Formats: sequence, C-alpha cells, structure tokens
Amino acid sequence: MKIAAVQMTSSPVFEDNMTTARDLIAQAVAQGARLVLLPEYWPLMGLRDSDKLTLAHSHNAAVMVEFMAQQARLHAIYLIGGTIPIASPLPDKVYNTTLVFDPQGKQVARYDKIHLFGFSNGKESYQESRSILAGTVPESFVAQDNGEQVNVGLSICYDLRFPELYRRLACMDLLVVPAAFTYTTGSAHWEILLRARAIENQCYVLACGQTGHHPNGRHTWGHSMLINPWGDIIAQRDDGEGVVVGELDAGFIQQVRQNLPALQHRVI
Repeated sequence: MKIAAVQMTSSPVFEDNMTTARDLIAQAVAQGARLVLLPEYWPLMGLRDSDKLTLAHSHNAAVMVEFMAQQARLHAIYLIGGTIPIASPLPDKVYNTTLVFDPQGKQVARYDKIHLFGFSNGKESYQESRSILAGTVPESFVAQDNGEQVNVGLSICYDLRFPELYRRLACMDLLVVPAAFTYTTGSAHWEILLRARAIENQCYVLACGQTGHHPNGRHTWGHSMLINPWGDIIAQRDDGEGVVVGELDAGFIQQVRQNLPALQHRVI
C-alpha cells in the first residue's frame, strides 16, 4: 500500500488552510497514495490559544469534519485528519483530536491526544494543558486495500516521547505521528525518536509535520518522513509544503520480525 504525509505551513486563515490541504491531498493521490495523513493543527495555527476554542465552537467545526469525509470519499482513500480542535466538556478547553475516514467517507476512528506538550527555555514557552483537555484511551484502526490489511496505531506529536503508549498499540503495521514539533525540539529529537519508535516496534512510522514560520511566531521543524521497521528513512521532505509518499511493504515487516523476534522476547 502506498501511503503519504502532507506537510503544511498552516496559518490563522481557515479557508486558506482548507485550500492547501485539498491541493496537497490531490498531489498525494496523484502519486498513488491510498492512505493520506494530514499534520497537527492543519486547519488553523491561530494567533492565540483561544482561537482553537473559537473554531471548535463555530460553524466551521462541522465544515472541517465534512471536508475530511468528502476528501476521503472523493479520492477513495483512508484520510487520517491530522488534528482538529473539538469541543470538550470544559468550556475553556478543547480536545486535540485525530479523526480517521475510510474510502466511503465514513468516520472509523477517533483519537484524543493523551500527552500534552509543555516546554520553556526562557525564549520559548508552550503549555498545551491551558487550552487542551487530555484524552485517555489509545486508538487504532484497520485499513484495507485490495485484500491487504494494515493495522494503524494513532498518536499525536508529543506522544512520540512516550514509548509506553506505543507498547499499548501492540503489533501495529504502521504508526502515524501528525505533529507541529517546534524547530528547537524537532532539530534535536524528531528523527531520533521516530526511528526509535520504528525500530522498537518493528513497524513503519509515518510522521507528518507542520513546517516553517507561522504568523503566530511559531517556527516548526517539518521533516515529514516515512521510516521502515529497520529504522531506515525511505522518504522525507525537509521543509516547505508538499507531500511525502512511500510504500508500506507487509512482507518486509514480517521479515524483520522473523529475523529479529524482539517483540516475542519481551518479558515485561
């Protein structure tokens, strides 16, 4: 199965981000992708935290969901919708949520980000818990294409630093990581962590980042990539908007797990 990550530089302008996502999804499909991943916060990189709340409680909340369903249906693909803000039980917080749609446009999975990013180095400061309510339940789904079944584990950005989450998503063929990693943390840790998750779980990892300078002052790392179960980067886009497309080879997963049965050797 061909799979793809869409790399974006999202802005505070919802309609512009929708247009960019539509164009890049079409580019990925034109290259044969049957499963497409959007980045974290693809519809909006707001000027302030409260912009997420505004979006989640506006008429555009339904527009985002219908857009993703329509794109999946139009292209007959699995669309993993990066993340969008969804209203939570708390009036001052949203969930940071991944929705997944099948080739008929039906929603088949939902994952609310569990681990909330916090970072401060005196120059930059981020605290997602101020505006986001954490999820509690890991989530996965099965993608099917021409008789092939792919078990896909969902995660979001900061989740990448917590290997225990991925152990709860046991025996996945593919782990996806939509993200908006900062330039500071991404340049230091992004590739290392992604390759580690692929190696230790002996599966493919498809990572999809925001990239570049955003109007809110945030600088994101980009470097969307596809990594195989041996830890090799088989496709990558360093920066700039675009797509990363590569092949998921189920036979190679089995070969790696047979040659080095580390998952069977676990004792904890």
